[in-house]
Amino acid sequence: MNLGEDLITLGILLVVAYILGRAGKLIGLPSIPIYMIVGLLASPNSGWFPLNFHSADIELIAIFGLILLLFSLGLEFDQEAFFGDAGKLLISGGSYVLINMGLGFAFGLMVGWGTREALVIAGMTGTSSSAIITKLLIELRRLANKETPMILGVTVVGDIFIAVYLAIVSVVLSGKTEIWPIVLQLSIAFLFLVVMFSVARWGGRVVSRLMRTKDDELFTILFFGLAVLFAGVGEIIGVTDAIGAFLIGVVLGASTYRGRIERVAVPLRDVFGAFFFLNFGLALNVAEFGSVITIVLLAVAMTFVLSVVSGMLMARLHGMGPREGLNTAAIFVNRGEFTLILATLSVSAGLDQRLQPFAGLYVLTMAILGPLFTANSEKIGAAVGRRLRRAKPAARPPRNPMLDEEIALVEAVTRDSGKPTDADTEHAVKRMTERAGAEKASGGGDSMADFVAERFTTEAGPAAKPPRDTGTGDYS
Repeated sequence: MNLGEDLITLGILLVVAYILGRAGKLIGLPSIPIYMIVGLLASPNSGWFPLNFHSADIELIAIFGLILLLFSLGLEFDQEAFFGDAGKLLISGGSYVLINMGLGFAFGLMVGWGTREALVIAGMTGTSSSAIITKLLIELRRLANKETPMILGVTVVGDIFIAVYLAIVSVVLSGKTEIWPIVLQLSIAFLFLVVMFSVARWGGRVVSRLMRTKDDELFTILFFGLAVLFAGVGEIIGVTDAIGAFLIGVVLGASTYRGRIERVAVPLRDVFGAFFFLNFGLALNVAEFGSVITIVLLAVAMTFVLSVVSGMLMARLHGMGPREGLNTAAIFVNRGEFTLILATLSVSAGLDQRLQPFAGLYVLTMAILGPLFTANSEKIGAAVGRRLRRAKPAARPPRNPMLDEEIALVEAVTRDSGKPTDADTEHAVKRMTERAGAEKASGGGDSMADFVAERFTTEAGPAAKPPRDTGTGDYS
């Protein structure tokens, strides 16, 4: 195929992505599954598209998309939100990671995959999509919600964890078996992480001076060049190109030019990111889905259960109720770009070939069900709350021993209303009548007044009605 035909094919695919994307917006779907579906339709493995197109034709553009996705994620890293409430966020975010990653690793072993595959499965099922989370919070207008600061803070913790996790995974997937080369590579990876985060934390002014230029064209070239440069550095030292791009994004996000970079980087990320997801869809084969569909369904069920448990736990740790917990669970159930990044790494490392169709079908399923659950979580929470309130029995007021004695005396009087009563009993009846009048006057309830009135009118007869309250306190 010549260049003209390649460009026509790619243009058609992007227009189809636009049309399907518009349709997906009507039901609240994000763009990630749309691009993957378009790539899947055009894949030479499926044979559904009349034009021949291969993922190798856009591989370099797809890599730029991956770099910009992680660069933008680092750019949005909120240091002040993290360090301002680091203790509680580390506890809640750490509990979320431990629950989801730990059970994800166990799940990978249970379905019969090896240790390295299980480690990748743990990352796929245990980490949420920061891009989808941020996008949904904005589109659903939940930025002012009570639980949103907690969600964003835990997302920041997740981003830090992703950086550490990818550094470890890249070493594990490298295939090295000798202990000292592994220790050396891990040490270099963690030193790189520490240096970059330190520069981001304390070197913002220096970075701002280096970025100073009024020329928008040169400014764009500079930050894009830095993103590509550090992606390459990350790949060489063993922490992957994605984490290299993420860390330089964190550094540049600490400068005074963060807003200016975002204005240019976000459109670039959207365009190049579309190529990354499209390219992943091109590499999928629908015929391979049958071998992993059972595992995917189990993983989807596990993800929803763990997200609900984790969401409720995080809400409780932050002093919030079940409604906020359900909203949190619905947000964190979304999976996306990071799962696909891990699938790409597993393919290059020569792991089980089923990991790629697993990741593709899992992300397609979660990227459809997740946003739908998120969009309706507030309605679900309100419905569950109403049902619980209806099912909960009304609380009975506490009883008073002296009041019980007085009630017993009144009952004795009404049972034997034709017989003479002693002075103590008459005094109890008077106190009961006074208490009933006071309750009714203060708005505390009609239960006592109704009881007295009912007893005297139905059992003792009209002649035995309690004395009338004159409003002066003198009952005669």
